[in-house]
Amino acid sequence: MDQLAITPEELAQLTGITPETNIADKQITARPVQFAPLKPAATASIPTNLDLLLGVTLRVAVELGRTKMSIESILKLGPGAVIELDKLAGEPVDVLVNDRLIARGEVVVIDDRFGVRITDILSPAQRINSLQ
Repeated sequence: MDQLAITPEELAQLTGITPETNIADKQITARPVQFAPLKPAATASIPTNLDLLLGVTLRVAVELGRTKMSIESILKLGPGAVIELDKLAGEPVDVLVNDRLIARGEVVVIDDRFGVRITDILSPAQRINSLQ
């Protein structure tokens, strides 16, 4: 027999319950547990759920437009080739975070770099719908 196993006799000795004992006849006393009152935690020392996420970096992309091309057309591309996109000149560009549309804006130039001035933020409902 396994050395860790308890025999029925040992179990009866530990619990006072034998196979002949009717558990329903045992007197059981129950009382409510008394807990110490809870004290509010110091909010400065414990970060909120949002604080845990604030340092996470996400990929942000600005999409000027899209198009579909055949493999043949792509293979013919070379320097000087022009690809026509589905957006009109001056139309807002899409701002995507992790490939999800969150805003639209206009292209600006900052010193020698391109930037985007946000003109429209999608509502939370629209952003949730874009996840589907």
